[in-house]
Amino acid sequence: MIHRLGDLGGAAPLAFWLVLLACAYFAVMAARLTVIDIRHHLLPNRIIFPSYAVAGVLLLAGAAAGGGAGLFGVPGLRVLAGAAVLWLFYFLLRAAYPPGMGFGDVKLAGVLGLYLGFLGWGHVFAGTFAAFLLGGLWSVALLLTRRGTLKSDIPFGPFMLAGAAAAMLLLPAG
Repeated sequence: MIHRLGDLGGAAPLAFWLVLLACAYFAVMAARLTVIDIRHHLLPNRIIFPSYAVAGVLLLAGAAAGGGAGLFGVPGLRVLAGAAVLWLFYFLLRAAYPPGMGFGDVKLAGVLGLYLGFLGWGHVFAGTFAAFLLGGLWSVALLLTRRGTLKSDIPFGPFMLAGAAAAMLLLPAG
């Protein structure tokens, strides 16, 4: 995201500010959801549902203002497609093994798909992979320290958010 912001700064100032606002919203949303999910194993609808609207409007407007193909061209459609693809992927995981994932994770996946889709399909894949990698490493650490068992529940939302943030910060925009 940092690389994309740098590109937009000089070329499309309006797009720059819209995407910067979307990033600021992401930071606040991620912090709130992480704390709530760790404490209560819950990703509240009162935060998730408005996030679709806020992120969607800001990122779609940023895609439209950024020039190129515009809102219904590749950047705008990729934002929406990223949300749909990640939501569907997590929905299928939830359907395959309901005790393994909460529906809050499915809903959060759509929001993260908006952000990652804005940057490119590589970001969608990398952010998802990073979430499972981080969650897996945390689970292994809990097992090795005997602070958890194979049946232990872990809140997955923080790992989803961390994986998306890592992809947004570390990968160049596609």
